[in-house]
Amino acid sequence: MSSLFDAAGDERQAASAPLAHRLRPRSLNEVVGQQHLVGPDGPLRKLAESGRLTSFILYGPPGTGKTSIARLIADIADYDLVELSAVSSGVKDVRDVLDRARRLLGERGRRTCLFIDEVHRFNKAQQDLLLPATENGLVALIGATTENPFFEVNAALLSRSTLWRLHELNADDLAFIARRGAEEAGVTLSAEAVRLLVAGSSGDARNLLTTLDVARSLATGSIEREHVALARDGRHLRQSADTHYDQVSAFIKSMRGSDPDAAVYWLVALLESGESPRFLARRMVIFASEDIGMADPLGLLTAEAAARAVEFVGMPEASYTLAHCALTLALMEKSNSATEALGRARAQLARGSSTEPPPALRDAHYAGASDLGHGEGYQYPHDFPNAWVAQQYLPDGLDVGDIYQPVRRGREGFLLEQWQRRRGNAETDAAAPLE
Repeated sequence: MSSLFDAAGDERQAASAPLAHRLRPRSLNEVVGQQHLVGPDGPLRKLAESGRLTSFILYGPPGTGKTSIARLIADIADYDLVELSAVSSGVKDVRDVLDRARRLLGERGRRTCLFIDEVHRFNKAQQDLLLPATENGLVALIGATTENPFFEVNAALLSRSTLWRLHELNADDLAFIARRGAEEAGVTLSAEAVRLLVAGSSGDARNLLTTLDVARSLATGSIEREHVALARDGRHLRQSADTHYDQVSAFIKSMRGSDPDAAVYWLVALLESGESPRFLARRMVIFASEDIGMADPLGLLTAEAAARAVEFVGMPEASYTLAHCALTLALMEKSNSATEALGRARAQLARGSSTEPPPALRDAHYAGASDLGHGEGYQYPHDFPNAWVAQQYLPDGLDVGDIYQPVRRGREGFLLEQWQRRRGNAETDAAAPLE
């Protein structure tokens, strides 16, 4: 009798579960986005189908499918899946999992996949405890993190893991998820409601479905734009999807045009209409390299510090940091030489320019390299005046100025003068190496 009641309870819980839970993909074919990893030729799909998992870390923005993909891969590979959250688990929990994995392998020949969400939150002792188990294959570790693992996961664990990056879901992916959520909930969505859900989600499917869950409780029929706005506490109420993109464009162009008043105005307009502070911080990090670049390298440091502060402080106080950053970037000198250099390098490669380094620059540290002429003739710059010596760095067919064409503004002009002076002085000084 109890099992009958348990089954009924499970059914009712499933029916009332949040949409984000009910729409979790049941196969890799149902995963939205991330086709570079789980598509027909995706490496993670092939790894799972091989039946032998290696340890790896999934990293990318929230709501992009890290947990779902980990569960599906463990299931396809027929591993026993154990899930831990780095937020609430300690060293004892990890030891218990490893002991269980050892027993399971010995008694039933079944391997264990250990999934750790927010793996970057494990301290050094917890991460170190995983090293022998991942190295000898006792467990296949799948870590998930929204942070850059190169900064947040210790080097020893990284060396034993493969990194796979998940991309932010695009507008088409999110619109598809919104319609699927509406179908699952038995409601209809207006086109404007879909656009507003997508615009307000910041690429996060879980965020979108949570908003849709609330909106369907507020609507008596079709879910319209106003229901989505109410579900977001009135945010986006004065902003259509078109206006959203127009305001983002105005924000970026105001900073590019060095107008601090307009930059802060559009920043506040976006925040007031519900834009994600994380999205705005990310846009400023991109802007710092795209539009300020070499004119003031501190722009990137400022924007990156602001992005970290937004995560650390949270709203509403993070609005001070965002305004501080927007004003600073608007006032800085501008240069797009890095952006242009990137484009020229890509164009040269697309035209078939050589990817063979000059012999002097090739790796000469392994046995037999010298027999191939690798490193022959390389001149160590620090052995010469001003730490510069004329030698070929680009492949054949390319020359200085084909990629990087500097502008004489701000810090870039100063760096350029230093660079030219260093080369000029070195060419006029004695060419012999320093004693």
